[in-house]
Amino acid sequence: MSEEATAMRPWRFVIWFGTVSLLADFVYEGARSVTGPLLASLGASAALIGVVTGAGEAAALLLRLGSGPLADRSGRFWGWAIAGYALTVASVPALGATGVLWIACALVIAERVGKAVRAPAKDTLLSHATAATGRGRGFAVHEAMDQVGALIGPLTVAGMLALTGDDYGPALGILALPGIAVLALLFRLRRQVPDPAAYERAVTRDAERQEPGARLPRAFWVYASFTAATMAGFATFGVLSFHIVARGLLPTAAVPLLYAAAMAVDALAALATGWAYDRVGPRVLIVLPLLSAAVPALAFTDSLAPVVLGSLLWGAATGVQESTLRATVADLVAPGRRATAYGVFAAFVGAAAFAGGALTGVLYDVSIPVLIAVVAAIQAAAVVLLAVSGGMRRRA
Repeated sequence: MSEEATAMRPWRFVIWFGTVSLLADFVYEGARSVTGPLLASLGASAALIGVVTGAGEAAALLLRLGSGPLADRSGRFWGWAIAGYALTVASVPALGATGVLWIACALVIAERVGKAVRAPAKDTLLSHATAATGRGRGFAVHEAMDQVGALIGPLTVAGMLALTGDDYGPALGILALPGIAVLALLFRLRRQVPDPAAYERAVTRDAERQEPGARLPRAFWVYASFTAATMAGFATFGVLSFHIVARGLLPTAAVPLLYAAAMAVDALAALATGWAYDRVGPRVLIVLPLLSAAVPALAFTDSLAPVVLGSLLWGAATGVQESTLRATVADLVAPGRRATAYGVFAAFVGAAAFAGGALTGVLYDVSIPVLIAVVAAIQAAAVVLLAVSGGMRRRA
């Protein structure tokens, strides 16, 4: 291991990087917890909210098709990560300050673009350390720390909304403070560990850089197709929260509390599936389509208890998506093409996320029973794809 990397042990790097994500989630998950009601307060319909939130998720994923290869070619993983975080933490306070619908929609998407800029580089940096800690465990702990921030952020926003009478300006403006801390900690980590790839070089020969034209393995493409199928029928929380407020099931100020509870479930699901992944491999991903199918069947009813349960299952599915899915990509693709792989993988998932967000928003306005049936059919197809793929055995 290089002298620079020994300044921080692998688990310590994972924890500090997790702290960065904790603070960043404090910022953007606080904002996302009220995206639906905020846009609705500016005159948006359920269909528009579904399209905008779906487009935001698509931007966060599709644009990685460019940022991933650029990060691989330049080798400037820290620079890409810092730039992406900077865009995200700048967009959120501005979202609270605007009263114009189209500007708010643009800022929602801009915040997600920041994630597209940073994610392939960030995941590649983290993947090097998880080679030493265990892929599933390392990514799971990182995701669990994410969700601590995702819990604090919505709670903070909920408190500010209660104090200010549903004024989104101060509720989102206060999130600038953890945003500043994100950037300060990133610069500190870059100084202490300029070459995280040294972690992986110490434990595996796969850390050697591949040729730029090397093909991504077939198993990666099958895995990306399975994941895209699960996302094509996955509802966004924007549509879920719109339903909750429109049907009078919860007051606006209580929606972030439900989102915070979903993020707590997210953390638990990430830890459970991450540990299971290191033991049994990607077969554990069978839980993802099952959870995704259950969400609309419960969350789009008119009774509070099933709506809450559906929202919590939405959090569990998100936890699997954000932890074990990334660990699998790291095991399927060697480091020299890993940022590219994360970008291509995200493009698959991004197209499906846009379809899923738009589909659920539009079908919600047409017929909720049809929405539930369509999502169930899509997730059944995902189960078949996973079975046909042979359970997605890990790359040797």
